Amino acid sequence: MRADARRNHERLLAEARAAFAAHGTDASLEDIARRAGVGIGTLYRHFPSREALLGAVFQEALAALLDRSAELAEAPDPCAALVAWLRTLIAHAGEYRGLSVALMSASQERSSALAECSEPLRAAGMRLLARAQDADRVRADVSIGDLMKLTNGIALAAERSPEDPDLADRLLDLTVRGLRA
Repeated sequence: MRADARRNHERLLAEARAAFAAHGTDASLEDIARRAGVGIGTLYRHFPSREALLGAVFQEALAALLDRSAELAEAPDPCAALVAWLRTLIAHAGEYRGLSVALMSASQERSSALAECSEPLRAAGMRLLARAQDADRVRADVSIGDLMKLTNGIALAAERSPEDPDLADRLLDLTVRGLRA
């Protein structure tokens, strides 16, 4: 990528992060482009769709989420490690209003940019889940796909209930009780 194109790309990502945090994932792409100092055509050359832009923003957080799963893979209590990782996923999905809905949609649309980001997360989560199942701490019939959907559902419920800051923790605690072997 040429230097000017790389600068445009980085400015677009920075403005998208700020806009998604302030206004949710439905933030105006035109406003993002304008704030980045480029036209909407430049935004679409870099990111052909809203999902591609969301995927690029999410890609930056992906490394941190994967690092966290690697740290937790060494934890002495595999069930507590899995729960800590699920809590991290819920917190991430709650960073941008509308992200949990986008992530749920991406789980069904395998060709989307967000789905590409979710595959490494699924693999990381599967390792933590398998470790907890191998230790007989989590039921054998629990799947990583179900856990990913549950975390997005919990994040969505918390997003829709901002007056209850403890809701996500309570819902995750209820979920964990149902996971235990």
